[in-house]
Amino acid sequence: MGKNEYIERLRQVIFQMHKTTSIWVESVRVEGIFRGRTQWKGEVEVFELTDHPKAKRCYAWTFGEPEQLVTVLERPPVADAKSAVKLGISCQVKKARKIRSR
Repeated sequence: MGKNEYIERLRQVIFQMHKTTSIWVESVRVEGIFRGRTQWKGEVEVFELTDHPKAKRCYAWTFGEPEQLVTVLERPPVADAKSAVKLGISCQVKKARKIRSR
């Protein structure tokens, strides 16, 4: 899959999850560290949101096998791609713990 198809797929996911259209702005290289260990390293795609009532930006990326897509709105405490990844990792860790504790 090429970069344009990847961006378009993320735009569609943003629309489905957040009910807003988006415009791709840039790719930002981020290393997601959780408790001193690298949990994820890669490109985060940054999108401007055209009509969301509470957020102006959204950060999106994929990880894992099978592939999982993550979208994080730019709302406190998220202010940039790095903090979006930090929040995304934190949510994934909590989700995994919840599954294991069943």
